[in-house]
Amino acid sequence: MAIKCRALAILVAGLLASAHAFAQEDKKTDEDKPADPDTGESTVEEKTLQLLPNPFQKYGIKFAATYIGETLGNVSGGLKQRAIYEGRLNLAVDVDLQKLAGIDKLTFHANMFQIHGEGLSRNYLDNLFVISGIEALPSTRLYEAYFEKQWGDKKVSLKFGQLAADSEFFNTKYTDVFTNASMGWPAITSLDLPSGGPSPPLAAMGTRLLVNITDRLSVLGGIFDGNQAGPGPGDPQERNRYGVNFRINDPPLLLGQIQYAWNNKKGDPNLTGQIKFGGWRHFGPFSDIQLASNGVSLASSTSSGTPLVLAGDIGGWAVFEQQIYRVPKSDDRGIGVFVRVSGAPADRNLIDLYADAGIEFIGLSDKRPDDKFGIAAGYAHVSKRAQALDADYRALFGPAWPVRSFEGLLTAVYQYQLRDGWTLQPNFQYIIHPGGGATDPAGPMPGRALKNAAVFGLRTTLKF
Repeated sequence: MAIKCRALAILVAGLLASAHAFAQEDKKTDEDKPADPDTGESTVEEKTLQLLPNPFQKYGIKFAATYIGETLGNVSGGLKQRAIYEGRLNLAVDVDLQKLAGIDKLTFHANMFQIHGEGLSRNYLDNLFVISGIEALPSTRLYEAYFEKQWGDKKVSLKFGQLAADSEFFNTKYTDVFTNASMGWPAITSLDLPSGGPSPPLAAMGTRLLVNITDRLSVLGGIFDGNQAGPGPGDPQERNRYGVNFRINDPPLLLGQIQYAWNNKKGDPNLTGQIKFGGWRHFGPFSDIQLASNGVSLASSTSSGTPLVLAGDIGGWAVFEQQIYRVPKSDDRGIGVFVRVSGAPADRNLIDLYADAGIEFIGLSDKRPDDKFGIAAGYAHVSKRAQALDADYRALFGPAWPVRSFEGLLTAVYQYQLRDGWTLQPNFQYIIHPGGGATDPAGPMPGRALKNAAVFGLRTTLKF
């Protein structure tokens, strides 16, 4: 572990040394401010209903509150047909310690969730592309709580505390209109990493370093506690029910990303775009998807009943986003497309290949400059080792036993702004092969074939 820490320190020092001294110019979309997990917008600069008082803003203290409520129902497919309501209140505070205490370029951000209602995916679909980004077990929990120190003109940024990774790693700005959880933190990381990785609703203790080498090229690295809920059976959200476990002793999770953008300065009339390459390395133990500790299939009656333990896990991703049309005299209004792909080893991961792609239409009408519309598709391939386990069960229980293959997602969302700070989002999602086509053979409803599911929803978001 000491060797790993020294290697990380050398990497950080190298990144700092490589940073140029040129000033960072304003970008078309400022990704350096704390992001609201509900909307992706900055919690510091945002459009609101102007209902929440901020009497201490002149001292550098700003409060924010967002409520999301949504109704979702599957008219076909999944485990059973049902309609549900769920909601999440997000309360946040941002503190500029330069204004408050004279500490140069140091800020603090924290937010908490009050989560209520049922989850459609958890209770009625049993699918991989979780239908809603706010779906979680009902609870009141702390989410993020971190300090951020900057050097130069946004040249170097260091965050430390309880952090989420989904707003900076493996992300693209052209998914902000979508309500499916995987359009934020993709299904491959949420399913393959312990406790879902540092993403809603469970952030993790860690440190993140961002170095803007030039105004186009930047490098992002982070080290997180590798299991923010801690080891144990059952749902990770139950093991870290209130978000205050603050674990730091689990095997670490490393995330890294290099990103290159073009035409990304404010006022640039050309079409902006960006490409990102990244990956993860987890140093903890992982269970073999198919084999038991005695080398036979977990489906076999001669199995030890405990999976074969494998050392560590890795994965990689690539993200491409490109504006293909820009409304004249604007920066972000127009049409943008995105593609994301990712892979991981098949022997220790449920998903070994993931891809999604989509298009977003942003404020094309001058009469509706804040409306958005998006269409996207996603693909999550059930790993070869998980399919081999299903085949072992089929050999034991007969040809009717289903073998999982992949899950697909087709979705369309329109975001209608009623006024600043208040939007409505009717959305449609079609899930192909929920759960890969069947339930987990080791789960509470083993080997149940699942039909394609059609889901309709309506979300409202209020930023107070």
